[in-house]
Amino acid sequence: MRILRHGLMLAIVVMAGTASAQVADIRSTTQFRVCADPANVPVTTRDGTGFENKLANYFGQLLDMPVTYAWFPSGMGFITKTLRAGTCDVVMGYAQGDEMVQNTNHYYTSVYGLVTRRDGDLAQVDRLSDPLLKKADIGVVAGTPPATHLARNGLAANMRGADLFVDRRVKDPTGEMLDSIRAGDLDIAVMWGPLAGPLVKDDPDLQFTPLLHEEGNPKLFYRITIGVRLGEQEWKRQLNSLIRRNQDGINQILHDAGVPLVDDYGKQVMP
Repeated sequence: MRILRHGLMLAIVVMAGTASAQVADIRSTTQFRVCADPANVPVTTRDGTGFENKLANYFGQLLDMPVTYAWFPSGMGFITKTLRAGTCDVVMGYAQGDEMVQNTNHYYTSVYGLVTRRDGDLAQVDRLSDPLLKKADIGVVAGTPPATHLARNGLAANMRGADLFVDRRVKDPTGEMLDSIRAGDLDIAVMWGPLAGPLVKDDPDLQFTPLLHEEGNPKLFYRITIGVRLGEQEWKRQLNSLIRRNQDGINQILHDAGVPLVDDYGKQVMP
């Protein structure tokens, strides 16, 4: 029996060692290989103009590695077909807490906010409890945290929903909502800051106002990390070190792109 136990322990050690070797063998040591959606404007784009493309380039420079991409539309199957398949080694812009990946430390925190016309009657609204919203048509992505707050404030009938999971190569719910506000078909939209902020940053007609005063759950600000494979502890530590030592450079790229930043308590971080 003792021999059997020793044999089992040896087998477990061997298998663990093999698994570690396999994980180590997957990750490239010569390229910074990024898993990304090719049409997730303004986050990642095949032409490299997205702000997460620019952040990937920054990390590539810090690592002294060229940046390459494994493209796949975000949504169902994204992690399985990219990171877990071994075709790439990092997912930029991954929300903290998802069990599909191992998260690095967060490299920014952003917030939902309101998009309105700069010259409109709702331009000064900065919270979802404002009485002016009672008569407004409100765009919101279905299933996102702001929808809960809108319903709590008695605005369920005012919501005009957009789909959460779409193939952005053929459909652009963010752009469609912005166009609807410009055309007057929507009065206001509640949108995720990293999507809306860069798109309205230089827009002469639209503005983004972060929601910094909402109370109760769900919260409206979230930490954003780099996703890596579950077993890659050393790789995660290396990326954490880069984040810690280069936070100012990361923030500058995000500020330049128009991404609204908040601290871990939801207070706005100014450029």
